[in-house]
Amino acid sequence: MPNNTITKNDIKELPLKHFEGVINVIENPLQADAIAEKLQKEKIIGFDTETKPSFKKGVSNNISLLQLSTEEEAFLFRLNITGFNGELTRLLSNPKIKKIGVGIRDDLRGLQRLKKFTPKGFVDIQELAPKYGIEVLSLKSLAGLLLGIRISKRQRLSNWEADALSEGQKLYAATDAWAALKIYNKIKNMKPVTQ
Repeated sequence: MPNNTITKNDIKELPLKHFEGVINVIENPLQADAIAEKLQKEKIIGFDTETKPSFKKGVSNNISLLQLSTEEEAFLFRLNITGFNGELTRLLSNPKIKKIGVGIRDDLRGLQRLKKFTPKGFVDIQELAPKYGIEVLSLKSLAGLLLGIRISKRQRLSNWEADALSEGQKLYAATDAWAALKIYNKIKNMKPVTQ
């Protein structure tokens, strides 16, 4: 198998894996501030967001969930309950902390709709991967190619504004942010292809 791409069939053969650390669901604005402040001590965190799907043309919902993850702990901020401001916007504007995600332009645009802030320290793996000769850009393909694991996307279109998140939703959300971090750490140890 070439080491710069992977097929859907190859991915199907890989072991299904998900985040196995501690998952924290944050629904209290004060707790959101305290955790965002705690995350200011990290050098690098995985990043993703989820939005309740809209099945109506021209209707889009606001981001419901912000996921930030270290290797051991994932934090799921329910922005539809806590709001988005204060320490969280400070954290996402801190250039000293790398926030790693896959295809994050829409995520950042969606967060800006909730509150204007200046995103700093973001690394989009979709922009980084080609510099290393990697031809796949989706999180699922990157995880398959670089981590040798298959991640489930089954919960992607679920209701992220439900009264309580299901175990499946929590695992899915935590895994996406954690996997981005793991992929980045793997790419960092590779040699860029010479242009």
